[in-house]
Amino acid sequence: MAEVLSIVLGGGKGTRLFPLTQERAKPAVPFGGKFRLVDIPISNCINAHLRQIYILTQFNSASLHLHLSQTYVFDSFSKGFAEILAAEQTFDHSGWYEGTADAVRKNFVHFRTQSPDYYLILSGDQLYRMDLRDFLAKHRESGAAITIACTPVTREAASQLGILKANKTNSITEFLEKPGPTKDISDFKVPPELRQDKSKEQYLGSMGIYIFNAKAMEDCLNNEMTDFGKEIIPAAIKQLKVNAYIFDGYWEDIGTIKNFYEANLELTSVRPRFDIYDERRPIYTHMRNLPPSKMNFSNMNQSIASEGCIITNASIANSIVGIRTIIESGASLNGVICMGADYYESEAKKQQNAEAKVPNVGIGRGTLIKKAIIDKNACIGEGCRIGVDDLNRADGNYGQYYIIDGIIVIPKNGIIQSGTII
Repeated sequence: MAEVLSIVLGGGKGTRLFPLTQERAKPAVPFGGKFRLVDIPISNCINAHLRQIYILTQFNSASLHLHLSQTYVFDSFSKGFAEILAAEQTFDHSGWYEGTADAVRKNFVHFRTQSPDYYLILSGDQLYRMDLRDFLAKHRESGAAITIACTPVTREAASQLGILKANKTNSITEFLEKPGPTKDISDFKVPPELRQDKSKEQYLGSMGIYIFNAKAMEDCLNNEMTDFGKEIIPAAIKQLKVNAYIFDGYWEDIGTIKNFYEANLELTSVRPRFDIYDERRPIYTHMRNLPPSKMNFSNMNQSIASEGCIITNASIANSIVGIRTIIESGASLNGVICMGADYYESEAKKQQNAEAKVPNVGIGRGTLIKKAIIDKNACIGEGCRIGVDDLNRADGNYGQYYIIDGIIVIPKNGIIQSGTII
């Protein structure tokens, strides 16, 4: 489907996911033990045979660029690509992306060379598996200039989303961005003909996923407006035919630490709503050729262990153990997302660590951890107690670690000395 150009919006600074975005772009944040967030939208595209993909970003793009260049290498016959378009200075513009729509506008010079008939706009921080071929087919059948993917949500969830008003033919007549919990939006309720569950009051929340006819995209961005949700879509509804595509599968915005934590751990449930084991529609990522994980006298319950881990005499429950994680004897993890490591330390490096009194990469002997996110290459010493004791600490930056939404976050390359209590 070379006539479709897919654009993944990488977002801004990713402040809601800080400190996970302190040294990387939001789409490059590790997810599910071995993936990156950007793998989700790209995999949805590949599974729909959409292989002309641009990723727009402007902050900390080095690790994202490395991941994409090592992962998505298409053969010369498919004419496929997955490339980053970072904010750049040109004779026409010299500033940062001002918003989602502005990012697309400033890259038309690259997009037009592909001569697309349709633009598919995707978000880089959502967890879902959608049949984009069906999405495109419904758009074509409708004769609409724009189709917006939306999902039924409760009134509580509607307060933080863009809400659509659609008639029984799926035509969108009104759009309201983040109405908040107190505003009366009763007239935005889904018509009975479109309801998935007639026992609930449902609203249509925008997923931030759009299909534009090429001309409609050019016309809609021929102005100074900078954001799709706040400006472009409400204006387009008044002038063009805009349809709703109702998606009733699992969808989660994982743009905050709390949502990121919960969405990751939901993967460890017996029947996760997001199934990473669907071989018909796989989630693609970098092939590392790591050895299988090794469990030595350990107990793992409702947990995921990625490739290349060595876990010795440890107890792990309701947790995700990322690639190359080393967990020493007597350690215990409960409700922990451990992102793993980019490398194995040599014996010489471990000797240097001992001389410098720095813990090795991984989880040290006898360390207990609960309700925490351990970012990549973190060095957790022996006998630490992280999240185990109720210290009633407020959210904030504590130097070596952060507490956000009650979740302890050890940043990338962080060092927690032996015996530390958090």
